This record gives sequence, structure tokens and C-alpha cells, in this order.
Amino acid sequence: MNAMTVCDAYELRFRSLFNEGRAYAFPCDAEGHVDLDALSPRALQNYFYARTVVGREFSMPFVQPCAFH
Repeated sequence: MNAMTVCDAYELRFRSLFNEGRAYAFPCDAEGHVDLDALSPRALQNYFYARTVVGREFSMPFVQPCAFH
């Protein structure tokens, strides 16, 4: 499951604690701020879900250079 969208330079990534390779990633700035208004309704729902289950299903999010510039 991956909620990836096109991003400019960085992505905020939530990795699964249980399933290797499962993650949510969202475009963000260098400080990890996600522009919620720019997300699709489904991506926004996934973003709030991932934040809600940090520590139970996903790791703390981290900022990394975006794979798709």
C-alpha cells in the first residue's frame, strides 16, 4: 500500500512496522510539512490514517529525498 504522489524534492515516509516494503509516502518540504490542500481525498485519508497508527502499525515518519523529482 503506497499513497505516493508526485513531489518536488522530499517525501514524508511512514514505514510499516510489520510488512517489509509497505509504506505511505507524501510530498513535503525539507522540514516534513505536508501541504494537505494539495493531496487528493484518498491521499488525505491515508495521511491521517498513517499519523493515527504511528507506533502501532507504522514507524515515526521521516523525511527523505523524493524518489520521483
